[in-house]
Amino acid sequence: MTRAAAPTPAQEHTPSWYAATRVHQRTWPRLEGQIQCQIAIIGGGFTGINTAIELAQEGYQVTLLEAHRLGWGASGRNGGELIRGIGHHLDQFQPSLGDEGVKRLKQLGLEAVDLVKKRIQAHQIPCDLHLGYADLATCSRHIEDLETEQQEMADLGYPHAMRLVRGAEVREQVVDSAFYPAALIDEGSGHLHPLNLLLGEADLAEQLGVTLFEQSQVLRIEKGDKPKLFTAQGQLECDLLVIAANGYLDAELEPWLGSRILPAGSYLIASSPLPEALCQQLMPGRKAVADMRTALDYYRISADHRLIFGGLCTYSGRDPKDIAAALRPHIRQVFPQLQDLTIEYQWGGMLGIGANRLPQIGRLPDAPNIYYAQAYAGHGLNATHLAARTLAQAIRGDETDFALFAKIEHLRFPGGRYLRAPLLAGGMLWYQLIDRLRSL
Repeated sequence: MTRAAAPTPAQEHTPSWYAATRVHQRTWPRLEGQIQCQIAIIGGGFTGINTAIELAQEGYQVTLLEAHRLGWGASGRNGGELIRGIGHHLDQFQPSLGDEGVKRLKQLGLEAVDLVKKRIQAHQIPCDLHLGYADLATCSRHIEDLETEQQEMADLGYPHAMRLVRGAEVREQVVDSAFYPAALIDEGSGHLHPLNLLLGEADLAEQLGVTLFEQSQVLRIEKGDKPKLFTAQGQLECDLLVIAANGYLDAELEPWLGSRILPAGSYLIASSPLPEALCQQLMPGRKAVADMRTALDYYRISADHRLIFGGLCTYSGRDPKDIAAALRPHIRQVFPQLQDLTIEYQWGGMLGIGANRLPQIGRLPDAPNIYYAQAYAGHGLNATHLAARTLAQAIRGDETDFALFAKIEHLRFPGGRYLRAPLLAGGMLWYQLIDRLRSL
C-alpha cells in the first residue's frame, strides 16, 4: 500500500499481486460537466462501494467519485484477512456506552464478518474466500489474552468453532514454526482476494443503478443545503454526501475529519508459487494468521500457492526503500526453512487509525447532511461493510447503531499536520519496547 508522492487523478493501481491477478480489467469514466444526484459518495473503496450498494437497494439515487481507480487505496491492497471484531479494547468505552453498548459493539464485530460472507455468497463474487484464521501468541502474556478472548466469544454466543492450541499443536494445525507458543483458531474468520471482492461489489453497485466515476478527485467541497463537489473537470450537487476516503483523505479537503485520522503504512510481499505440499506443511489448513505484537506480522497462503506476508506498520510517513528486504528478516524468523524464498511482488500503502482504535462513523458537526466513516485500524475488510450498513440505516432513518458510534468522542491527533506523525512514531516505538520486555 505504498502511497506515491503527489498522486495524480490518472494514477492506476499500485503494482501488486492483487492488481496482477484481478478478475476485472474494466475501467469507469471520469466526471465531466455538471450533474446532480440524491446522494454522493467520495471514495471508491469498500466503505464507499458498499454504502452505495446498501442505499441503491433501498431505491436511492447514488453517485460515487473515486480519485484514482476503484479499489486503488487500502481496499485493493490490504492483507486480505477477514477477521472477527471491530476496534481494540472495547471495554474502554463502557463509561460512554454502558455495558449493553459495549456488548453491542462486540456483537457488531461478529455481524460484520457475516455481512461480507453473505455478500460474496449471494452474488457469487469470485474472490477466493477461504475460512480459517488464528491469532498467534509470541509470549506468555499473549496466551492469557487468548484465553480471555476465547471465553468472551463463548459468552457472546459466537457460532463458529474456536480452540486454543499450544506447543506442538500449533505446528501441526496452524504454522510450522517454533516461534509461537500458542494460537487461538477461529473457523469463522478467514481470508480472500480483496481487490477482486471490491471489483465484484462495484459491478453489483452498477447493476443496482449506482453511477461510478473514476479519476475524479474531489478538490473542494462547498457545504450547504445541497453540498457541491468540484473536480478538475466537473461539478456535482447532491442532497446528502458521504465521505469515505479513510487513510487517503486529503486533510485539507475536510480539516475536521482529517485531524482525527492518522495514515499508517503497512507493507506486503507475495512469493513465487510454492509446491502445494510445502504450502500444506508451512500452514496446515491454509489459515490466515496474525501475531499479537504491536508491530505485528500477518500472513497466509494464497489460492495460487504463494506466501502473502505483511507487516512493518509505520507512522513515520516514510516507506521502506526495499519492502522485500525489510520483510525478509520477519519471514526468516518465522520460517527459517525459507532462507532462499523468491519474492515476486512487493507493495504497501496507508490504512487509517484513530486515537482510540474504534471506527469513526458519524456526521460532520457543521454539516448534518454530510456523513463519514473512517479509521478501521487494520480491521477494514469487515468494519467497512459494517460502516456501510450503519450509514445506510441512518440515512433511511434508523440510527440505532449509528447513535452508538456517535456517542464516542474522537480526539484530534496532537502536533498538527507536520508533527503528529513523528509523535505517533515515537509512541509506536514505546509499545514495541513493551512487547520486547514482555517476551523476555
